[in-house]
Amino acid sequence: MDKLTQIEAFVDVAEKGSLARAALEKNITPVMLGRRIDALEKRLGVKLMHRTTRHLTLTEQGLLYLDHCRKLLSDLGYADSLVAQGRHKATGHLIVSAPAAFGRKHVAPHAPDFVAMHPEVQISFNLTDRVVDLVREGYDLSIRIGGTIDPNFVAVKLASNRRVVCGTPEYLERHGIPHTLADLAQHNCLSFNLQGGQQRGWYFQEQGKQVVVRAAGNLDCNDGELLHRWVSEGLGLAWRSTWEIQAQLASGQLITVLDEYALPQYEIMAVYPQQRHLPAKTRFFIDMLKTVYAQPDYWLQNPL
Repeated sequence: MDKLTQIEAFVDVAEKGSLARAALEKNITPVMLGRRIDALEKRLGVKLMHRTTRHLTLTEQGLLYLDHCRKLLSDLGYADSLVAQGRHKATGHLIVSAPAAFGRKHVAPHAPDFVAMHPEVQISFNLTDRVVDLVREGYDLSIRIGGTIDPNFVAVKLASNRRVVCGTPEYLERHGIPHTLADLAQHNCLSFNLQGGQQRGWYFQEQGKQVVVRAAGNLDCNDGELLHRWVSEGLGLAWRSTWEIQAQLASGQLITVLDEYALPQYEIMAVYPQQRHLPAKTRFFIDMLKTVYAQPDYWLQNPL
């Protein structure tokens, strides 16, 4: 018999003034209720109440214990209510990680509207191109673009996206159009360095299998916005997401190459640790981003 059951039985009987009345309300027998109080008194080693067939009175220790038990049950009820409310009402501190450029342009700007709708939420962002450890570093949510997802995490698609190799028409006119993955060795490939977290190379699909090409060039960095600027200036080829360059593709400022090798899916995802009940703050924020990204021409109207 657990302690909480014993305490609840004691408070019920003390407040009703009768085993019979308390048992009737709880839909159990007076004998069962009496056994719970007996077990409580035995565990504590004190007499909490004097019981007869007609009267029930609390001892001095019983009166003192009753005050503390009432407060304990009240606090427990409040805690239960607070946690349950978190499943339906967005409250608390939401800690989010996102890629630097994407987060700066397409995640953080929507936070003020979210907080306005859910004023009891505080949001903290860490914008980094490093893949963070959600559990160890204490994040509620990570926005990620492509990549492998740990089986202990849940990934929710926010928007469609692909990774493509692109360059300006002027660059391609000067250096030629690559037709195979091997041709990339003859081009100036603008890429992330070790600090940018993408040191393995560029990912493609060839004959149904994923392959990695170690792209090399005379410029590398750890910042996506800088890579985007370099490729837009015609300094080389870059492996970029379509969310970032859709407006330039539509205007002809950039052209994609090696499209037949592009991975079919490199989605924009919300990733969070598996849990039985996802807090409302996390669920609502994911739903808001999905709604925003689904707006017609959102990516064309909001270039990097």
